[in-house]
Amino acid sequence: MNRFIGLSVLSGALAAGLVIPFTGLVDLGTRKMAETVESLPQELKTEPLQVRSRILAADGTVIATLFEQNRVPVPLSRISVVMRRAIVAIEDSRFYEHGALDAKGTMRALIRNQTEGSVQQGGSSITQQYVKMSLVEKARTAEERAAATAVTYQRKLTELRYAIALEKELSKDQILERYLNLANFGDGTYGVQAAAQHYFGTTAAKLNLPQAALLAGLVKNPTGYDPTNNAKRAKDRRDLVLRRMQELGLISAKQANDAIRTPVFNPKKMQKIPNGCAGSRYPFYCAYVVSKLLQNPALGPTAKHREHYLKTGGLSVTTSLDPRIQAAAQASINEHTKPRDSAVAAITVIEPGTGVVKAMVQSKPYGNGKNQTAYNYNVEKSYPGGYGGFQNGSTMKAFTIAAAIERGLPLDYRINSPEQIDLSNKPFRTCKGWTKAPDYKPRNSTTSGNLTMVEAAKASTNTYFLQLSQRTGLCAPATIAAKLGMYNAQALGPLDQVVSFTLGVGYVTPLMLSNAYATFAARGKYCTPVLVTAIQDKSRKPISTPGPSCRQAISPEVADGVNRVLSAVMEPGGTGGRLNFGSWDLAGKTGTIQDNEAVWYAGYAPNLAAASVVADANLPYTNLMYGHTLDGRDIADPTGSGTAGPLWKTTMQRALPGLPLLRFTAPPAKMLGGQDKPPADVSVER
Repeated sequence: MNRFIGLSVLSGALAAGLVIPFTGLVDLGTRKMAETVESLPQELKTEPLQVRSRILAADGTVIATLFEQNRVPVPLSRISVVMRRAIVAIEDSRFYEHGALDAKGTMRALIRNQTEGSVQQGGSSITQQYVKMSLVEKARTAEERAAATAVTYQRKLTELRYAIALEKELSKDQILERYLNLANFGDGTYGVQAAAQHYFGTTAAKLNLPQAALLAGLVKNPTGYDPTNNAKRAKDRRDLVLRRMQELGLISAKQANDAIRTPVFNPKKMQKIPNGCAGSRYPFYCAYVVSKLLQNPALGPTAKHREHYLKTGGLSVTTSLDPRIQAAAQASINEHTKPRDSAVAAITVIEPGTGVVKAMVQSKPYGNGKNQTAYNYNVEKSYPGGYGGFQNGSTMKAFTIAAAIERGLPLDYRINSPEQIDLSNKPFRTCKGWTKAPDYKPRNSTTSGNLTMVEAAKASTNTYFLQLSQRTGLCAPATIAAKLGMYNAQALGPLDQVVSFTLGVGYVTPLMLSNAYATFAARGKYCTPVLVTAIQDKSRKPISTPGPSCRQAISPEVADGVNRVLSAVMEPGGTGGRLNFGSWDLAGKTGTIQDNEAVWYAGYAPNLAAASVVADANLPYTNLMYGHTLDGRDIADPTGSGTAGPLWKTTMQRALPGLPLLRFTAPPAKMLGGQDKPPADVSVER
């Protein structure tokens, strides 16, 4: 018995291509060899197959594919019979006849290796090959990979013992299925399904004879026989497979000859699966989604574990992206900008009441070349590719309006608002005390006079809102802004409570501002932005992902009041009047920062909100009117309504059709008017 085991071990080692003098093996002795075999482990613990993951849009279309190995496992029933026959013919023609070890093949290899000197004849069975591939796949370090491929008796004996155990556990078809799904087929493809898609634009189930023969020939040397590297060598190998199939009686001579006359492959039919977000149609959105996935503890204990699982776990990640609305935003960018513009533009679209991010677009395409960028101008700096926003000007007035309404001021509350006011050293209450601005004498660029809140918003009168924020104090609007998700996207801290707060402070992003304004549209219901709506593993079982986190940030009545005021902005004569369209209920606010370095428009319908920005993105920032272009032309009207507004309007005009025609809720009658003086608890001065 020991002698038989020794011979089996000897044969197995040589069958796998290990060439060592025969006398050396004889000297080992059959008893010692038997003891070695008996001490080896029996159960082969394999790693889960690395499977590519997909990121999907809300409608199920693929946004991006992520992988370390491009693989799509399929059952044997979905692999063509001719493919199965081809791989068995060239790799192990007696696979269904022998056990873990092919004795005939082993002895043939032994004789040839001993008599032909330098010629190394392999004889490993498909089962042994599968074991070796599994051990290599399992290796995580260079040392482990070296051990898994070392030319030693110990490794060969280990592989043989695993193969014997495997053949007891699995059927031949099960082993072949695993083998065909694990094997490297060259040019970055693993498994027969991915290889069929890549080389021929088909599936494993539809592989024909010459296609199957090419893939079967690749397994022995995926790089050397790769048709994209050397078509002639690949064809020679394929034809060898075909002749072997003919020799075994699996195909006729005519079938072999017809297949040999077939071109090795058609490059035009190749399907190169882009790996990662850089190859996505929506690279900036995709990369931001990936950054959020890497923060999800359900995918692993650390970001490194999560990234590995994301690229190998066969996940299906469904996102919030709406291709129709994304196309609307992209069409607007295409219509109003060009990649070579010196100014940059960006827009984010969000669904009120859910926080679902429907679209995210910008004017500079993704890349490192000329007129390209790796920065995402829509998101915060804490994300590795985030630019960190721009100052947003008078769009901040919306939070002062909300604070005034919350304090009980009516919409017809009047303040004498001259063209210029002197606020030098005037005290403004903050959450922690008081603040002043030395030598601060702001001016209006629009209407002045004794104005109501609605009239002042319609004209974006600076001196009105500065005085209004003095009456409310800075803590109230700053607190509301924070509740609606506003913070400094570069410093990653709260917005500064400074005297000019209502005219724009800190740096904010289109994502942040569109979501804050979406809260007004949702009658005060704030939801954190949602980009990932569902994750499934490769078995289609759900994986936990943070869902919508919503709360009532301000009262519905306060939001209704804000909506009424900002609706006036889009009436004839308002700064956003030329941006109104159709029969939709619309509200919005322009924003222009000092020296026109950035201009904004943020606006919404009851069921869709968006914020657009046009800015200088190169330090030091400069006035958009001087030396900057948009849509290939000098910027003549660097304002929120004239430059950023058209981006917003075109997007919303294309995005809103198909959605329900909803109306804003009217604010309570008492909010519309009645008092010209502030309530007793509103401080004007210290």
